[in-house]
Amino acid sequence: MEDDRSKRYVSRLTRNTLALILAGGRGSRLKNLTEWRAKPAVPFGGKFRIIDFPLSNCVNSGIRQIAVLTQYKAHSLIQHIQKGWSFFRGEFGEFVELLPAQQRIETSWYQGTADAVFQNLDIIRSFDPAYIIILAGDHIYKMDYGSMLADHLSNQADLTVGCIEVGIEEATEFGVMAIDDDARIISFKEKPQNPTPIPGRDDVALASMGIYIFNTKFLMEQLTRDADEPKSSHDFGKDIIPYVVKHNYNIHAYSISSGNTAKQIYWRDVGTIDAYYEANMELISVTPELNLYDKSWPIWSYQEQLPPAKFIFNDDDCRGMAVDSMVSGGCIISGARINHSLLFSNVWVEENSLVENSVILPDVRIGKNCTIKNAIIDKACVIDDGVAIGCDHDSDNQKFYVSPKKRILVTPEMLDQEIHHVR
Repeated sequence: MEDDRSKRYVSRLTRNTLALILAGGRGSRLKNLTEWRAKPAVPFGGKFRIIDFPLSNCVNSGIRQIAVLTQYKAHSLIQHIQKGWSFFRGEFGEFVELLPAQQRIETSWYQGTADAVFQNLDIIRSFDPAYIIILAGDHIYKMDYGSMLADHLSNQADLTVGCIEVGIEEATEFGVMAIDDDARIISFKEKPQNPTPIPGRDDVALASMGIYIFNTKFLMEQLTRDADEPKSSHDFGKDIIPYVVKHNYNIHAYSISSGNTAKQIYWRDVGTIDAYYEANMELISVTPELNLYDKSWPIWSYQEQLPPAKFIFNDDDCRGMAVDSMVSGGCIISGARINHSLLFSNVWVEENSLVENSVILPDVRIGKNCTIKNAIIDKACVIDDGVAIGCDHDSDNQKFYVSPKKRILVTPEMLDQEIHHVR
Protein backbone atom coordinates (compact mmCIF):
# COMPACT_ATOMS: atom_id res chain seq x y z
CA MET A 1 0.00 0.00 0.00
CA GLU A 2 2.84 2.37 0.87
CA ASP A 3 4.50 1.63 -2.48
CA ASP A 4 1.24 2.45 -4.33
CA ARG A 5 0.98 5.82 -2.52
CA SER A 6 4.60 6.56 -3.38
CA LYS A 7 3.99 5.83 -7.07
CA ARG A 8 0.91 8.08 -7.12
CA TYR A 9 2.92 10.83 -5.44
CA VAL A 10 5.68 10.64 -8.05
CA SER A 11 3.07 10.43 -10.82
CA ARG A 12 1.57 13.75 -9.67
CA LEU A 13 5.02 15.33 -9.76
CA THR A 14 5.85 14.12 -13.26
CA ARG A 15 2.46 15.27 -14.60
CA ASN A 16 3.26 18.79 -13.40
CA THR A 17 6.75 18.80 -14.93
CA LEU A 18 7.94 20.18 -18.26
CA ALA A 19 11.12 18.66 -19.72
CA LEU A 20 13.36 20.91 -21.79
CA ILE A 21 15.94 18.98 -23.80
CA LEU A 22 18.86 21.11 -24.98
CA ALA A 23 19.67 19.68 -28.40
CA GLY A 24 21.31 22.57 -30.21
CA GLY A 25 24.95 21.72 -29.55
CA ARG A 26 27.54 21.48 -32.29
CA GLY A 27 29.41 18.54 -30.72
CA SER A 28 32.68 19.60 -32.30
CA ARG A 29 34.72 16.99 -30.38
CA LEU A 30 32.98 14.34 -32.50
CA LYS A 31 34.89 15.78 -35.46
CA ASN A 32 33.39 14.93 -38.86
CA LEU A 33 30.51 12.92 -37.36
CA THR A 34 28.82 16.26 -36.60
CA GLU A 35 29.82 18.05 -39.78
CA TRP A 36 26.29 17.68 -41.17
CA ARG A 37 24.21 16.87 -38.08
CA ALA A 38 23.74 18.02 -34.50
CA LYS A 39 25.31 15.77 -31.86
CA PRO A 40 21.91 14.57 -30.51
CA ALA A 41 21.10 13.31 -34.03
CA VAL A 42 24.19 11.08 -34.25
CA PRO A 43 23.20 7.40 -34.64
CA PHE A 44 23.89 5.13 -31.67
CA GLY A 45 23.39 1.51 -30.69
CA GLY A 46 22.41 -0.01 -34.01
CA LYS A 47 19.02 1.62 -34.57
CA PHE A 48 18.74 4.66 -32.30
CA ARG A 49 19.95 8.24 -32.17
CA ILE A 50 21.46 9.86 -29.09
CA ILE A 51 18.36 12.06 -28.54
CA ASP A 52 16.24 8.90 -28.08
CA PHE A 53 17.76 8.23 -24.66
CA PRO A 54 16.70 11.40 -22.79
CA LEU A 55 13.37 11.31 -24.64
CA SER A 56 12.81 7.68 -23.60
CA ASN A 57 13.78 8.52 -20.02
CA CYS A 58 11.08 11.19 -19.99
CA VAL A 59 8.39 8.86 -21.32
CA ASN A 60 9.37 5.99 -19.03
CA SER A 61 9.47 8.39 -16.04
CA GLY A 62 5.93 9.60 -16.77
CA ILE A 63 6.94 13.02 -18.12
CA ARG A 64 4.92 13.59 -21.26
CA GLN A 65 5.28 17.33 -21.73
CA ILE A 66 8.58 17.73 -23.55
CA ALA A 67 10.17 20.50 -25.58
CA VAL A 68 13.32 19.99 -27.64
CA LEU A 69 15.42 23.12 -28.22
CA THR A 70 17.33 22.92 -31.50
CA GLN A 71 19.81 25.15 -33.31
CA TYR A 72 22.91 23.73 -35.04
CA LYS A 73 22.24 21.77 -38.28
CA ALA A 74 19.01 20.40 -36.90
CA HIS A 75 17.33 19.10 -40.08
CA SER A 76 17.96 15.37 -39.52
CA LEU A 77 17.18 15.75 -35.80
CA ILE A 78 13.85 17.44 -36.56
CA GLN A 79 12.99 14.78 -39.14
CA HIS A 80 13.77 12.01 -36.66
CA ILE A 81 11.58 13.51 -33.92
CA GLN A 82 8.70 14.15 -36.31
CA LYS A 83 8.82 10.56 -37.59
CA GLY A 84 9.53 8.74 -34.34
CA TRP A 85 7.97 10.83 -31.58
CA SER A 86 4.56 11.78 -32.96
CA PHE A 87 2.63 9.20 -30.94
CA PHE A 88 1.74 11.57 -28.06
CA ARG A 89 -1.93 12.42 -27.48
CA GLY A 90 -2.56 16.15 -27.48
CA GLU A 91 -6.04 15.76 -26.00
CA PHE A 92 -4.39 14.38 -22.84
CA GLY A 93 -1.96 17.29 -22.60
CA GLU A 94 0.95 15.24 -23.98
CA PHE A 95 3.40 16.65 -26.51
CA VAL A 96 6.91 16.75 -27.89
CA GLU A 97 7.39 20.33 -29.10
CA LEU A 98 10.28 21.46 -31.27
CA LEU A 99 11.65 24.88 -30.30
CA PRO A 100 14.17 25.98 -32.93
CA ALA A 101 16.22 29.14 -32.48
CA GLN A 102 13.87 31.81 -33.86
CA GLN A 103 14.99 35.10 -32.25
CA ARG A 104 11.80 35.44 -30.22
CA ILE A 105 13.36 37.92 -27.76
CA GLU A 106 16.82 38.84 -29.05
CA THR A 107 18.02 39.48 -32.60
CA SER A 108 20.58 36.70 -32.21
CA TRP A 109 20.71 32.93 -32.04
CA TYR A 110 21.01 31.10 -28.71
CA GLN A 111 24.12 32.42 -26.95
CA GLY A 112 24.31 29.67 -24.31
CA THR A 113 22.23 26.98 -22.63
CA ALA A 114 20.52 29.46 -20.28
CA ASP A 115 19.84 31.89 -23.13
CA ALA A 116 18.23 29.09 -25.12
CA VAL A 117 15.66 28.63 -22.35
CA PHE A 118 15.29 32.38 -21.73
CA GLN A 119 14.42 33.05 -25.37
CA ASN A 120 11.48 30.63 -25.02
CA LEU A 121 10.09 31.89 -21.69
CA ASP A 122 6.80 33.01 -23.26
CA ILE A 123 6.18 29.49 -24.58
CA ILE A 124 7.22 27.93 -21.25
CA ARG A 125 4.77 30.19 -19.38
CA SER A 126 1.95 28.98 -21.62
CA PHE A 127 2.59 25.39 -20.48
CA ASP A 128 2.31 26.50 -16.82
CA PRO A 129 4.40 23.69 -15.23
CA ALA A 130 5.17 23.53 -11.50
CA TYR A 131 8.65 22.15 -12.19
CA ILE A 132 11.04 22.26 -15.10
CA ILE A 133 13.66 19.60 -15.71
CA ILE A 134 16.44 20.64 -18.06
CA LEU A 135 18.29 17.84 -19.84
CA ALA A 136 21.25 17.57 -22.17
CA GLY A 137 20.24 15.95 -25.44
CA ASP A 138 23.61 14.32 -26.06
CA HIS A 139 24.20 11.77 -23.28
CA ILE A 140 23.53 8.01 -23.25
CA TYR A 141 21.88 6.77 -20.06
CA LYS A 142 18.79 5.37 -18.37
CA MET A 143 17.37 7.32 -15.43
CA ASP A 144 14.03 7.62 -13.63
CA TYR A 145 13.51 11.36 -13.25
CA GLY A 146 10.56 10.74 -10.90
CA SER A 147 12.91 9.78 -8.05
CA MET A 148 14.93 12.95 -8.57
CA LEU A 149 11.75 15.04 -8.56
CA ALA A 150 10.67 13.46 -5.27
CA ASP A 151 14.09 14.23 -3.79
CA HIS A 152 13.85 17.83 -5.04
CA LEU A 153 10.50 18.30 -3.32
CA SER A 154 11.51 16.60 -0.05
CA ASN A 155 14.49 18.97 0.22
CA GLN A 156 12.29 21.97 -0.60
CA ALA A 157 15.04 22.88 -3.03
CA ASP A 158 15.06 25.79 -5.44
CA LEU A 159 17.26 23.75 -7.77
CA THR A 160 18.50 20.16 -7.80
CA VAL A 161 21.51 19.13 -9.88
CA GLY A 162 21.91 15.53 -11.05
CA CYS A 163 25.47 14.38 -10.42
CA ILE A 164 27.78 11.42 -10.92
CA GLU A 165 31.16 10.36 -9.58
CA VAL A 166 33.93 10.62 -12.19
CA GLY A 167 37.69 10.14 -12.12
CA ILE A 168 39.60 13.24 -11.10
CA GLU A 169 41.30 13.50 -14.52
CA GLU A 170 37.96 13.30 -16.36
CA ALA A 171 36.42 15.91 -14.06
CA THR A 172 38.13 18.78 -15.90
CA GLU A 173 35.49 18.32 -18.63
CA PHE A 174 32.52 18.72 -16.23
CA GLY A 175 30.97 21.08 -13.74
CA VAL A 176 32.38 19.94 -10.39
CA MET A 177 30.62 20.49 -7.06
CA ALA A 178 31.28 20.12 -3.36
CA ILE A 179 28.43 19.24 -1.00
CA ASP A 180 27.78 19.25 2.74
CA ASP A 181 26.41 16.34 4.80
CA ASP A 182 22.87 17.11 3.65
CA ALA A 183 23.84 17.03 -0.06
CA ARG A 184 23.48 20.80 -0.30
CA ILE A 185 25.87 22.22 -2.88
CA ILE A 186 28.40 24.59 -1.29
CA SER A 187 30.59 25.22 -4.35
CA PHE A 188 30.33 24.69 -8.10
CA LYS A 189 32.98 25.24 -10.77
CA GLU A 190 32.60 24.63 -14.48
CA LYS A 191 35.47 22.61 -16.04
CA PRO A 192 38.04 23.44 -13.34
CA GLN A 193 41.73 22.86 -14.03
CA ASN A 194 42.13 21.39 -10.52
CA PRO A 195 38.86 19.64 -9.61
CA THR A 196 37.94 19.31 -5.93
CA PRO A 197 37.87 15.61 -4.99
CA ILE A 198 35.20 13.96 -2.85
CA PRO A 199 36.25 13.97 0.85
CA GLY A 200 38.26 10.83 1.56
CA ARG A 201 38.61 10.02 -2.17
CA ASP A 202 41.51 11.77 -3.88
CA ASP A 203 40.81 10.03 -7.21
CA VAL A 204 37.12 10.94 -7.65
CA ALA A 205 35.11 14.15 -8.04
CA LEU A 206 31.37 14.85 -8.04
CA ALA A 207 30.39 16.03 -11.52
CA SER A 208 27.24 17.54 -12.97
CA MET A 209 25.35 15.40 -15.48
CA GLY A 210 23.72 18.44 -17.07
CA ILE A 211 20.38 17.50 -15.45
CA TYR A 212 18.68 20.31 -13.52
CA ILE A 213 15.29 20.45 -11.80
CA PHE A 214 14.03 23.99 -11.10
CA ASN A 215 10.95 25.33 -9.47
CA THR A 216 9.46 27.22 -12.41
CA LYS A 217 9.22 30.61 -10.69
CA PHE A 218 12.82 30.38 -9.49
CA LEU A 219 14.08 29.45 -12.96
CA MET A 220 12.30 32.40 -14.56
CA GLU A 221 13.70 34.79 -11.97
CA GLN A 222 17.25 33.58 -12.51
CA LEU A 223 17.05 33.58 -16.30
CA THR A 224 15.66 37.12 -16.34
CA ARG A 225 18.39 38.31 -13.96
CA ASP A 226 21.11 36.59 -15.98
CA ALA A 227 19.83 38.01 -19.28
CA ASP A 228 20.44 41.51 -17.90
CA GLU A 229 24.02 40.67 -16.88
CA PRO A 230 26.31 41.98 -19.66
CA LYS A 231 29.34 39.94 -18.55
CA SER A 232 27.45 36.64 -18.45
CA SER A 233 27.92 33.94 -21.09
CA HIS A 234 24.29 32.93 -20.34
CA ASP A 235 25.14 29.32 -19.58
CA PHE A 236 23.76 27.12 -16.79
CA GLY A 237 27.10 25.59 -15.83
CA LYS A 238 29.21 28.73 -16.16
CA ASP A 239 26.80 31.35 -14.85
CA ILE A 240 23.44 30.29 -13.40
CA ILE A 241 24.58 27.47 -11.10
CA PRO A 242 27.68 29.25 -9.67
CA TYR A 243 25.57 32.38 -8.99
CA VAL A 244 22.77 30.65 -7.09
CA VAL A 245 25.25 28.57 -5.07
CA LYS A 246 27.26 31.69 -4.17
CA HIS A 247 24.12 33.53 -3.04
CA ASN A 248 23.02 30.71 -0.73
CA TYR A 249 19.87 29.55 -2.42
CA ASN A 250 18.71 26.06 -1.50
CA ILE A 251 20.62 24.09 -4.14
CA HIS A 252 20.93 20.32 -3.73
CA ALA A 253 22.83 17.54 -5.48
CA TYR A 254 21.11 14.31 -6.47
CA SER A 255 23.58 11.50 -6.95
CA ILE A 256 22.54 8.79 -9.37
CA SER A 257 23.97 6.26 -6.93
CA SER A 258 21.28 7.35 -4.45
CA GLY A 259 18.66 4.88 -3.34
CA ASN A 260 18.88 1.25 -2.32
CA THR A 261 22.17 0.59 -4.07
CA ALA A 262 25.53 2.32 -4.14
CA LYS A 263 26.03 1.24 -7.76
CA GLN A 264 25.77 4.14 -10.19
CA ILE A 265 23.39 3.91 -13.11
CA TYR A 266 24.80 3.68 -16.63
CA TRP A 267 25.73 7.13 -17.99
CA ARG A 268 28.06 8.04 -20.84
CA ASP A 269 29.09 11.35 -22.30
CA VAL A 270 29.88 10.24 -25.86
CA GLY A 271 31.51 13.56 -26.69
CA THR A 272 34.68 12.29 -28.38
CA ILE A 273 35.31 9.79 -31.14
CA ASP A 274 36.94 7.37 -28.70
CA ALA A 275 34.08 7.69 -26.17
CA TYR A 276 31.50 7.21 -28.93
CA TYR A 277 33.31 4.15 -30.29
CA GLU A 278 33.70 2.57 -26.85
CA ALA A 279 30.08 3.16 -25.82
CA ASN A 280 28.84 1.46 -29.00
CA MET A 281 31.28 -1.43 -28.67
CA GLU A 282 30.25 -2.02 -25.04
CA LEU A 283 26.83 -3.07 -26.34
CA ILE A 284 28.33 -6.12 -28.03
CA SER A 285 29.52 -7.69 -24.77
CA VAL A 286 27.64 -10.62 -23.23
CA THR A 287 26.16 -8.56 -20.38
CA PRO A 288 26.56 -4.87 -21.25
CA GLU A 289 25.85 -2.23 -18.61
CA LEU A 290 23.33 -0.65 -20.97
CA ASN A 291 20.68 -3.31 -21.55
CA LEU A 292 18.81 -2.50 -24.76
CA TYR A 293 16.68 -5.62 -24.25
CA ASP A 294 15.12 -4.37 -20.99
CA LYS A 295 11.34 -4.49 -21.54
CA SER A 296 10.69 -2.56 -18.33
CA TRP A 297 12.61 0.48 -19.64
CA PRO A 298 12.39 0.44 -23.44
CA ILE A 299 14.30 2.86 -25.65
CA TRP A 300 11.82 4.34 -28.09
CA SER A 301 12.81 5.51 -31.55
CA TYR A 302 11.70 5.85 -35.13
CA GLN A 303 11.19 2.27 -36.27
CA GLU A 304 11.87 2.03 -39.99
CA GLN A 305 10.17 -0.98 -41.58
CA LEU A 306 13.04 -3.20 -42.73
CA PRO A 307 13.43 -6.88 -43.60
CA PRO A 308 15.42 -9.11 -41.23
CA ALA A 309 19.20 -9.27 -41.49
CA LYS A 310 20.34 -11.91 -43.98
CA PHE A 311 23.54 -14.01 -44.12
CA ILE A 312 24.21 -15.80 -47.39
CA PHE A 313 26.71 -18.34 -48.80
CA ASN A 314 28.16 -21.19 -46.80
CA ASP A 315 31.24 -22.25 -48.76
CA ASP A 316 34.59 -22.74 -47.05
CA ASP A 317 36.09 -19.76 -48.87
CA CYS A 318 32.92 -17.63 -48.93
CA ARG A 319 30.71 -17.80 -45.84
CA GLY A 320 28.38 -15.07 -44.60
CA MET A 321 28.73 -14.95 -40.82
CA ALA A 322 28.82 -12.69 -37.77
CA VAL A 323 30.44 -13.54 -34.42
CA ASP A 324 30.28 -11.49 -31.19
CA SER A 325 28.39 -8.82 -33.09
CA MET A 326 25.10 -6.93 -33.34
CA VAL A 327 23.54 -6.80 -36.79
CA SER A 328 20.48 -4.63 -37.43
CA GLY A 329 17.54 -5.03 -39.79
CA GLY A 330 18.02 -4.62 -43.52
CA CYS A 331 21.64 -5.83 -43.43
CA ILE A 332 22.94 -8.34 -45.98
CA ILE A 333 26.18 -10.18 -45.19
CA SER A 334 27.08 -11.79 -48.49
CA GLY A 335 29.94 -14.23 -48.02
CA ALA A 336 31.67 -11.80 -45.61
CA ARG A 337 32.89 -12.14 -42.02
CA ILE A 338 31.75 -9.81 -39.25
CA ASN A 339 33.73 -10.11 -36.03
CA HIS A 340 33.10 -8.13 -32.83
CA SER A 341 31.35 -5.29 -34.63
CA LEU A 342 28.10 -3.33 -34.58
CA LEU A 343 26.21 -2.90 -37.85
CA PHE A 344 23.40 -0.35 -38.08
CA SER A 345 20.44 -0.71 -40.45
CA ASN A 346 20.80 -1.39 -44.18
CA VAL A 347 24.50 -2.26 -44.24
CA TRP A 348 25.65 -4.50 -47.12
CA VAL A 349 28.96 -6.32 -46.95
CA GLU A 350 30.05 -8.27 -50.03
CA GLU A 351 32.12 -11.41 -50.65
CA ASN A 352 35.41 -12.11 -48.90
CA SER A 353 35.39 -8.90 -46.88
CA LEU A 354 36.25 -8.71 -43.18
CA VAL A 355 34.75 -6.22 -40.71
CA GLU A 356 36.37 -6.40 -37.28
CA ASN A 357 36.13 -4.27 -34.12
CA SER A 358 34.16 -1.66 -36.02
CA VAL A 359 31.01 0.47 -35.87
CA ILE A 360 29.22 0.67 -39.23
CA LEU A 361 26.48 3.32 -39.44
CA PRO A 362 23.31 3.01 -41.58
CA ASP A 363 23.22 2.60 -45.37
CA VAL A 364 26.91 1.75 -45.76
CA ARG A 365 28.02 -0.41 -48.68
CA ILE A 366 31.26 -2.39 -48.32
CA GLY A 367 32.54 -4.00 -51.51
CA LYS A 368 34.35 -7.26 -52.15
CA ASN A 369 37.74 -8.20 -50.62
CA CYS A 370 37.74 -5.28 -48.17
CA THR A 371 39.28 -5.24 -44.69
CA ILE A 372 37.80 -2.84 -42.11
CA LYS A 373 39.32 -2.82 -38.60
CA ASN A 374 38.95 -0.51 -35.58
CA ALA A 375 36.85 1.93 -37.57
CA ILE A 376 33.71 4.04 -37.48
CA ILE A 377 32.19 4.19 -40.97
CA ASP A 378 29.71 7.06 -41.26
CA LYS A 379 26.26 6.82 -42.80
CA ALA A 380 25.99 6.21 -46.56
CA CYS A 381 29.69 5.59 -47.17
CA VAL A 382 30.50 3.37 -50.15
CA ILE A 383 33.71 1.38 -49.66
CA ASP A 384 35.07 0.24 -53.02
CA ASP A 385 36.32 -3.30 -53.68
CA GLY A 386 39.70 -4.14 -52.17
CA VAL A 387 39.91 -1.16 -49.78
CA ALA A 388 41.76 -1.70 -46.48
CA ILE A 389 41.04 0.53 -43.46
CA GLY A 390 42.77 0.10 -40.12
CA CYS A 391 45.66 -1.88 -41.59
CA ASP A 392 48.19 0.85 -42.45
CA HIS A 393 48.53 3.68 -39.94
CA ASP A 394 50.29 6.08 -42.32
CA SER A 395 47.73 5.55 -45.06
CA ASP A 396 44.81 6.01 -42.62
CA ASN A 397 46.32 9.26 -41.31
CA GLN A 398 46.53 10.70 -44.80
CA LYS A 399 42.92 9.93 -45.75
CA PHE A 400 40.86 9.75 -42.56
CA TYR A 401 40.58 11.05 -39.00
CA VAL A 402 42.52 8.87 -36.55
CA SER A 403 41.65 9.30 -32.87
CA PRO A 404 44.14 9.34 -29.98
CA LYS A 405 43.32 5.66 -29.39
CA LYS A 406 43.81 4.80 -33.09
CA ARG A 407 40.14 4.48 -34.04
CA ILE A 408 39.59 5.51 -37.66
CA LEU A 409 36.63 7.71 -38.61
CA VAL A 410 35.57 7.52 -42.25
CA THR A 411 32.95 9.84 -43.75
CA PRO A 412 31.64 10.12 -47.32
CA GLU A 413 33.54 13.37 -47.86
CA MET A 414 36.82 11.66 -46.96
CA LEU A 415 36.05 9.16 -49.74
CA ASP A 416 35.28 11.99 -52.21
CA GLN A 417 31.58 11.10 -52.06
CA GLU A 418 29.86 14.48 -51.82
CA ILE A 419 26.46 13.19 -50.74
CA HIS A 420 25.49 16.63 -49.40
CA HIS A 421 26.15 18.28 -52.78
CA VAL A 422 27.94 21.33 -51.43
CA ARG A 423 29.36 23.60 -54.12
